[in-house]
Amino acid sequence: MTSFRPAPAWLADAVFYQIYPQSFADSDGDGIGDFNGIVERLDHLVWLGVTAVWLNPCFVSPFRDAGYDVSDYLNVAPRYGSADDLAELVDEAGRRGIRVLLDLVAGHTSDEHPWFTASANDPDDHRYIWAPEGRPDGFVASPGTRPGAYLPNFFDTQPALNFGYGRENPVEPWRQPVDAAGPRANREALRTIMDHWLSLGLAGFRVDMAASLVKDDPGRTETARIWTELRHWLDTAHPDAVLLSEWGEPEVSVPAGFHTDFFLQFGGTTDGLPLRSLWSNGDGTVNEAWDPLDCFFDASGKGSPRPFVEAWRKASDAVGATGFVSLPTANHDFSRLNCGPRTAEQLPAAFAFQLTWPTLPAIYYGDEIGMRYVGGLPDKEGSVLGPRYNRAGSRTPMQWDDGPGAGFSTAPADRLYLPLDPSPDRPTVAAQRADDGSLLHLVRRLVALRASTPALGSGGSVEVLHTGYPFVYVRGGRYLVVVNPQRSAVRYAYAATREAHALEASGVRVGDGTIEAEGFSYGVFDLGR
Repeated sequence: MTSFRPAPAWLADAVFYQIYPQSFADSDGDGIGDFNGIVERLDHLVWLGVTAVWLNPCFVSPFRDAGYDVSDYLNVAPRYGSADDLAELVDEAGRRGIRVLLDLVAGHTSDEHPWFTASANDPDDHRYIWAPEGRPDGFVASPGTRPGAYLPNFFDTQPALNFGYGRENPVEPWRQPVDAAGPRANREALRTIMDHWLSLGLAGFRVDMAASLVKDDPGRTETARIWTELRHWLDTAHPDAVLLSEWGEPEVSVPAGFHTDFFLQFGGTTDGLPLRSLWSNGDGTVNEAWDPLDCFFDASGKGSPRPFVEAWRKASDAVGATGFVSLPTANHDFSRLNCGPRTAEQLPAAFAFQLTWPTLPAIYYGDEIGMRYVGGLPDKEGSVLGPRYNRAGSRTPMQWDDGPGAGFSTAPADRLYLPLDPSPDRPTVAAQRADDGSLLHLVRRLVALRASTPALGSGGSVEVLHTGYPFVYVRGGRYLVVVNPQRSAVRYAYAATREAHALEASGVRVGDGTIEAEGFSYGVFDLGR
């Protein structure tokens, strides 16, 4: 394993919060969230216990893929505000002990980026992958004077940057090696972009499609080498910065140089099964290629935490002490926890698990109040990926209060970035702040418990006692966690050698050689008193 500088100390205790900036808080009434809106809501994150936020892309873009089609990496999109506004956000967050990370789109640009418009008219430019003649499968016809076609990385409007190919093929002469001039220039450009933002006080990056750089790359070997090179540079130039990867295979990405990788709805040899086996209930964002499964956090009680536990063990063994694995509640591409048949009463058990498992927790904005995945929305900035996969449902405006615009914006409803959840009983921050028994207060208490109890954090040991209903495990040899996300009550034989004192529990009783767990129950108990 390549030797890297140890991860910054703050990362081990991080509680991440993902902000989709256009949907979080609108300060100027144009219907789109912005940097100043985030500043105005920072105290909510402090109260919740968040220590780091990552923002979806906020660079200049034509927004055909909600900002993941970047046309200028070094300037922010005017709809979010100015560079000074971003600097103020970083400064104000820092004053509150919160670090800010940006989203780095490393594998492609917009077809409106000056790099691409130049390349489309210059046959000698190799910043992108061009087939000089014809239009091979998967390629898009040249929009400029340059003959041939280019390779996209996601949508057709997102041409793939050329980081080379893992294997050359004489039949496909466009396959350049990773040390060719074009790939070298792109690696240097990544350093320039990262250095620019890190020098302005940003804490790091979440890297989009981090595994996509080198094409036809068996085992992602050459792609890993690129990130290893960048990590060594980062360790020297910006030792307190971190890299989070959208890779979904921590056992590969973290040894390659990332500080953290997420379990995702895709990635790895099982195409994201570990995360989907927890949360994906067949509603919301569904890829038709996924095999049907019963997720563990479902009222039916047909799922199992075993696929997740096995994947976590494999990743944890590979990562060791070199980095971390992160577990999100959801993300901008995947269904929220509150989706389809899953109801609000099922969410506390999910958070009790997420905030006591030895992964870095990442809370998707609004999940802390149980915001709902909203189905049936129109395509918005490339949100629709398939007949059952509309990402817009997870991107609706944050629900701050029950006033006009839900406190997100003063703009008329028809000018909002996306429609509000139309449910008359949609949850709000204001209502849940006023209710000590709310999900929001529970999440806050669990975050605080994790922060005050190192054994419940990323470094504490875990002993799994039962991978079923209920899910039972012990952290640090002292803290018993019981989670029963099904509707039916269940019992589990457990002979406690010490009395169990409840730290945070609902519907779970431990005693007389048995754990009794009501439906949708959870409990965190101290066995060491």
